[in-house]
Amino acid sequence: MRRAVIGAAMLLALGAVTGCEAEGPAEEAGEAIDNTADDAGDAMEDLGDKAQDATE
Repeated sequence: MRRAVIGAAMLLALGAVTGCEAEGPAEEAGEAIDNTADDAGDAMEDLGDKAQDATE
């Protein structure tokens, strides 16, 4: 029983490692969306800073 549990744990760990290596189109699209959202947030923050500086 113990060997079966250890074997299953090793297979899960191996699957997790190999599953994270290759990025598919959905993963790439998700990263692009995340990057766009981050850029938009940064732009809004910069705009807020400029507006605050203008009112000082």
